[in-house]
Amino acid sequence: MSKKNQVWFVTGASSGFGRALVEELIHENYPVVATARKIASLADLPTGEADVLKLPLDVTSQEQIRDAVSQAEAHFGFIDVLVNNAGYGYFGAVEESDQAEVRRMMATNFWGANDMTLALLPKMRAHRSGRILNVTSIGGLAAFPTFAYYHATKFAMEGLFQSLREQVAPFGIQVTNVEPGAFRTKWAGESHKGATNLIDDYQAVHDARSASETRSGSQDGNPKLAAKAFIKLANMEKQPMHYLFGKDAYRTATSTYRQALDEFEAHKEDATHLSFGDDAYWEQ
Repeated sequence: MSKKNQVWFVTGASSGFGRALVEELIHENYPVVATARKIASLADLPTGEADVLKLPLDVTSQEQIRDAVSQAEAHFGFIDVLVNNAGYGYFGAVEESDQAEVRRMMATNFWGANDMTLALLPKMRAHRSGRILNVTSIGGLAAFPTFAYYHATKFAMEGLFQSLREQVAPFGIQVTNVEPGAFRTKWAGESHKGATNLIDDYQAVHDARSASETRSGSQDGNPKLAAKAFIKLANMEKQPMHYLFGKDAYRTATSTYRQALDEFEAHKEDATHLSFGDDAYWEQ
């Protein structure tokens, strides 16, 4: 798909990756649907010569999803690239976490991406084309003590969209999970929520949380360069399943998978002697 013909739909465009991506798309003259919970946050977006449709969208609202997709399709006809970017983090130990709050996060991070995808998938399938880019996280491949429930949302996204990729490949639809590490966005700053009823026994978790919050605004990752990577990804003839963003994401992902492989090998004999006829192995 060539520039000026490839229509993008980006959720969570008010800041961070979403904002940087929309700005780069506008700069490159791609037609784009830019959405955010508060439409006022998009008021200062430059438009240049690009065709930009700004829409209010809370991805936890089925009605707003239907309205936004309807308006986008009425304006552009067909959405070529969906970027499921809307989401936020929650910091805290499991035992400390506000269960109502983490369910709201799941509604945004996981169900929001699910519902956006379902809204656009029928036309993509009928059209036999389309690209779905999901901003999961390195936290969807590896886990750290501070972000348990955030990890749950991102691991859920990873599983859903890895399976969806296989389902829709025969229809010419490509699906990729983008896994960023630490970038200079508001994710660890004003955009995140966290446990307030802290338990002293989890001091190590609190220390890690504090370190993450303190680093906000000084992370190594550059969202503007990430925007260029998004565009490169969407224009690949064959998209990968996983697309890591950042040196730290690469280090963490490769280390996590190597450790997992080491564990699989260490317990290989137990794992491979659980069939009928393997009784003698367990009697040794």
